[in-house]
Amino acid sequence: KRAGFYATGLPFFSADPLNGFGGGLSALLFYNGKPTDPFFAYTAYRAKWGVKLEYSTGSAAAVSLKMDVPYVANSAWRLKVDGKFESTPNNLYFGLTEDTLRPLPGGRYSRYADQLATVRAGALGEPPRVADNLKHYFLEREWMLNVKGERALGGNWRLLAGYEIQKLSYRTFDGGSVPATDPVTGSTVDVPNGTSLLRADAAAGRAFGLGGGRASLLQLSIMYDTRDFEPDPYRGVFLEFGQEHSARYTGSAFTFHKMLLQARGYVPLFPNHLKRTLLAVRGGVGTILGEQAPFFEFQDQWSAEGSIRALGGSQTLRGFKANRFLGRTVAFTNVELRHRFADF
Repeated sequence: KRAGFYATGLPFFSADPLNGFGGGLSALLFYNGKPTDPFFAYTAYRAKWGVKLEYSTGSAAAVSLKMDVPYVANSAWRLKVDGKFESTPNNLYFGLTEDTLRPLPGGRYSRYADQLATVRAGALGEPPRVADNLKHYFLEREWMLNVKGERALGGNWRLLAGYEIQKLSYRTFDGGSVPATDPVTGSTVDVPNGTSLLRADAAAGRAFGLGGGRASLLQLSIMYDTRDFEPDPYRGVFLEFGQEHSARYTGSAFTFHKMLLQARGYVPLFPNHLKRTLLAVRGGVGTILGEQAPFFEFQDQWSAEGSIRALGGSQTLRGFKANRFLGRTVAFTNVELRHRFADF
């Protein structure tokens, strides 16, 4: 383990079916202290500062800033500060209930997308001829600041309390011009996009929060953690019960309460024969309370270790579109076989 300060930086590239090709830069500055520091052997670092910049061909952009200071002034307290601006025009919305579990028309998403990109007669309030290419899409812009204080309770228990404030805005793509297939001639024509599903659900009172606004949340998490190295665990368990609360008295325009119970385990496999090969297992169940909980809060479960996106996408259910399945209560599990091929 290095002493003192050191910096790391890494460019990254991505290919995403929603956001296209992307890339950016992640840079971190660490401070480890001196080997004589009584915490040197027990902490991953004494302080960490980070910045992340990213952009994609689908016009998704984000800037993130982070600070993490464990055992502030050699106390039992840890301070975390996160700030972010994010603009994502390719978010998906399929609904907020277990009806999202129903198969898509055509069975596969690709066939369903072809159906959406076919010209149809406009419904009430729509132009005469429309298509539904962007029926499930919406744009989200978010400014966020989060401050958290964490205290070691003795043994492997930790307690975290935080406050987060967000400024949110949303837009759907009703009426925008999209290319679609004319079912009569088979040619490609430009027609207006029809009413989006999110806009229709908001108008029918099935989804709340499309107008955006300020969300201010109180956060509380209790954790049990025996992982050997927090940034890259090889063995141990992590258990958490996390809660978020939003109400008028917290400064929020929305009222809801969220809870998450999750467990993670890391088990080395054949350590005498295979270097850095392990089985990583995670399970969780989360729920959201509040008759008018905003639709965007269904999209993730809050954790002290970073939010977990709802069912679908790279974090929970690979092979499905992000946020493909939403509901007031969701459960998930992941099992991963991990092997390190090289390090440098």
